[in-house]
Amino acid sequence: MPVKLLFIGDIIGKPGREALSRELHRIVDRHYVDLVIANGENAAGGFGLTAETAQDLFKCGVQMLTSGNHIWDKKEALEYVKREARLVRPANYPEGTPGKGSAIVSTPGGVKVGILNLEGRVFMNNLDDPFRCADKEIEKLKEETPIIFVDFHAEATSEKMAMGWYLDGRVSAVVGTHTHVQTADERILNQGTAYITDAGMTGAFDSIIGMKKEEAMERFITQRPSKFEVAKKDIRINAVVIGVDETTGRAVTIERINLACG
Repeated sequence: MPVKLLFIGDIIGKPGREALSRELHRIVDRHYVDLVIANGENAAGGFGLTAETAQDLFKCGVQMLTSGNHIWDKKEALEYVKREARLVRPANYPEGTPGKGSAIVSTPGGVKVGILNLEGRVFMNNLDDPFRCADKEIEKLKEETPIIFVDFHAEATSEKMAMGWYLDGRVSAVVGTHTHVQTADERILNQGTAYITDAGMTGAFDSIIGMKKEEAMERFITQRPSKFEVAKKDIRINAVVIGVDETTGRAVTIERINLACG
């Protein structure tokens, strides 16, 4: 049996957290999941992460949290990322940034899995090169395990695809986050890396990427700042399940999940 990794797309506020509290155990049982990873950078009110909201997710069954550019939106995250071993931030932030960009976590069965978080640069912050950063981080992770999962938090589809092909055969999976819209291009690349441009989001779909429609539209129409609030209707869980050969680290399956939760 392959090792099954479940990755949950960007969790948006309380509606997303509550959906996982109700449904995550069912997804885990249905897909025989060994390890649950989730992007939690928007779990606290739609922007950022706090210790309290992270603990909510861990109680639901999430075992590892990735993040992205919004990880710094709550001031307490600057300290929390230092002490929480189950949380990574993008590895290509400058030297001296709090927290770590990669980690090794073990499944309940004792299989080690490397987790790497990277952030893109196209239409994003001008960070260190994520491609060269990936080279260094993967070399370290491979000293302990052939199974490596990459959350590439990026805006541009082209940059995400470039990362997928760049890491093909060197990691088990490259999964995109940040745009909150699940793409339908899941596949296993030529050398055995599972890939999808974006895993989507876990939150309200009667929304504009998880936020109330009216406020988001007002910002586009008026070009003035407006306060965003998390939407609460048509809650769904977006995720992917990836099966990985324990010996080689190559992906053997990838399946999208788009589960309506009410």
